[in-house]
Parts: sequence; structure tokens; C-alpha cells
Amino acid sequence: MKKRKFLVVSGPNLNLLGTRKTSIYGQGSLEDIHKGLHARADELGVGVECKQFNSEGLIIDCLQKAPDEFEGVIINAGALAHYSYALRSAVGAMLLPCVEVFISNVHAREEFRHTSVIAPVCIGVIGGLGKKSYILALEALVNLGQMK
Repeated sequence: MKKRKFLVVSGPNLNLLGTRKTSIYGQGSLEDIHKGLHARADELGVGVECKQFNSEGLIIDCLQKAPDEFEGVIINAGALAHYSYALRSAVGAMLLPCVEVFISNVHAREEFRHTSVIAPVCIGVIGGLGKKSYILALEALVNLGQMK
């Protein structure tokens, strides 16, 4: 039986976690998040592939290939979530369940962060729970697939 596999995409500047605005994003690195996701995926009996891009076009290219290999997507698009209609179209076109994550509580921050243009094409949004948001998104996708 083929192992279920999920894609995790992190957008611009998330490679700076642990050094950038630690009062908002915490101390751990993106690599720490990836290690935690791999450990939880192993416990759940699924696979994850984690990628980070600072370029919008590379994220879109990655999402366009996702249906060939993955059962669902977790995305933290960073600032692109608030204005990238091209990214919104790519998420919607995948026809895969996608959960958007934010590390910080975007509703407690600047006004422009309160709206995500990609949220309407995702099955859910998890935010404000720190790096645990990624783990909760993985658990949601795994549980969603088991309910089919």
C-alpha cells in the first residue's frame, strides 16, 4: 500500500525564522519545524516533503506539480497570502485539500495582515499557535483523508 504524502510549502522570508522578529515568530528555525513535521508524520504513518521558496513563481511551479505526488498541501505563504492572486489561483487549481498556516496571530497585527486572499481556496486556516500551527495542519489533513 502506498504511503500517503503531504507537501509543506513555506514562502518568502520564512527561511529567516529564529533570527527574524523572534518576539513574534519565536526562537526555532524553519528546519526545526521541518524536523517536527517529519517526526509527527512518522507517528501518523504518512510522509511529508518540506520546501521553502523566496520566489512567488517557484511556489506556483511547485503547487502545479503537487497533484502528481501529494494528497494535500500545507502552505504558509508569508506576506504573499495577503495580496498574491496568482498564488490564490495556483492553490485553487491544484484540486487538492490545502490548509493555510500562520505562525503569528495575524488578527493581532497590522491591518493588512487580517485578510488572506488564498484562505477562500483552502479547506481551513490555522494561525496564532506558533510553530505548532504546521503540526495541527498536518493532523487535519491526515484526519480529513481518513474520513473519506
